[in-house]
Amino acid sequence: MFRTKTVEQSIRDTEEPKHALKKSLSALDLTVFGVGVIIGTGIFVLTGKVAKETAGPATALAFVAAAIVCALAALCYAEFASTVPVAGSAYTFAYASLGELIAWTIGWDLVLEFALGTAVVAVGWSGYVRSLMENVGWDMPKTLSGPEAADGFGFDLLAFVLVLLLTAILVVGVKLSARVTALVVAIKVTVVLIVIIAGSFFIKADNYSPFIPDAVTPPAGSGWDAPLVQLIFGYEPTNFGVMGIFTAASVVFFAFIGFDVVATAAEETKLPQRDMPRGILGSLLICTVLYVAVSLVVTGMQHYSELSVSAPLADAFKATGHPFYAGVISFGAAVGLTTVCMILLLGQTRVFFAMSRDGLLPRFFSVTHPKFRTPYRPTILLGVLIAIIAGFTSLEELATLVNIGTLFAFVVVALGVIVLRRTRPDLHRAFRTPWVPFVPILSVAASLWLMLNLPAETWLRFGVWMAAGYVLYFAYSRRNSRLGRVGDDAKY
Repeated sequence: MFRTKTVEQSIRDTEEPKHALKKSLSALDLTVFGVGVIIGTGIFVLTGKVAKETAGPATALAFVAAAIVCALAALCYAEFASTVPVAGSAYTFAYASLGELIAWTIGWDLVLEFALGTAVVAVGWSGYVRSLMENVGWDMPKTLSGPEAADGFGFDLLAFVLVLLLTAILVVGVKLSARVTALVVAIKVTVVLIVIIAGSFFIKADNYSPFIPDAVTPPAGSGWDAPLVQLIFGYEPTNFGVMGIFTAASVVFFAFIGFDVVATAAEETKLPQRDMPRGILGSLLICTVLYVAVSLVVTGMQHYSELSVSAPLADAFKATGHPFYAGVISFGAAVGLTTVCMILLLGQTRVFFAMSRDGLLPRFFSVTHPKFRTPYRPTILLGVLIAIIAGFTSLEELATLVNIGTLFAFVVVALGVIVLRRTRPDLHRAFRTPWVPFVPILSVAASLWLMLNLPAETWLRFGVWMAAGYVLYFAYSRRNSRLGRVGDDAKY
């Protein structure tokens, strides 16, 4: 269960003709991918929610706190991605350092993270598009607008079609995906800059007072009245106040999910040793600056207690009497969320592909397309399944479930860096995480702290999913692992 797959063997697997991915991505492509997936639902929606309910104007500090956690993890990801340029991200890294069972654990975790993330963002995109359609007099039937619009019995046709369309683009090729992403990211970043520049003219200093509102006890049933910090550390968490910033950070962390997806494309990068660190760290830095600026502008335009939860950026401009900008923001959000869906789906299929190539999932899914050199079988399978999930999905509580999956991956990758430094000091590392083991240990501690600030219900759902994964591992994956069959079976 704790056998490790050597870095050399992982790299040799990428050279098998039937299981090899096409190398076509540059550092710019990776940075665009990172920015494309990071800037999405988090900044367009979560800013208003956490400012109004948890942190007030100090939401900007919550973004900084979440970014620090991500930066610590990003340094660890950069070392692994440049040392082991193989599809699978944290799964592949864990297999090379911590062993097969831990690798399976993180792979199963990533399947949950990316699948739910794709479905959630697709539903959010559908909501923006329906809003724009209504503005010009086109109304979708409620039965085709999702379960929330139809009292629990609807099907979200727009979300379903979006995921299928993006699936087709990913089958054709990752370079095409990069070109589509570059165009959409340009539009999305332009919209964010409009918010920052135009909104700065409508800031009122009084809206920043108090910058850190007085702490209050979360209301019963809010989801934040019984997180694990209360059980473990013996104090009751608060909304607002200094501790409210950390609670907010555990929520806005969702806005940064995506830079780790860049690592899943390592195998398709022309010069991964040089370009993976640039793509991962560059996209995180760009998005952090934009997030802090947007949160400061929005909470300065409108008092935090009056911010909209569903569309805070657009509604802040409406409140100041500038509906034109609100329309531009809604359009940019709708367009921008398409790249978030596509890159999350790309990450999902690459992890699934890597697990299949190792025999932990059926090998049928590890054959690449003879013309496009893409993992078309898992892409089609997962695309159809996620499209169906998106059609029937409600958004409630799913964001926190995605958060805990990502933070768990961060913990595993940071530990993997420490272990691989000790077990394979001879490996060439094009990028080295500074101050090991201090930085990885700090990354583990910071990730665990944010995990503890998540609701207890999230931990329960996560535990159920992982238990199902262990059943599958011991029933199928452990016996079919290629690494375990090398000695008695020449099928590796």
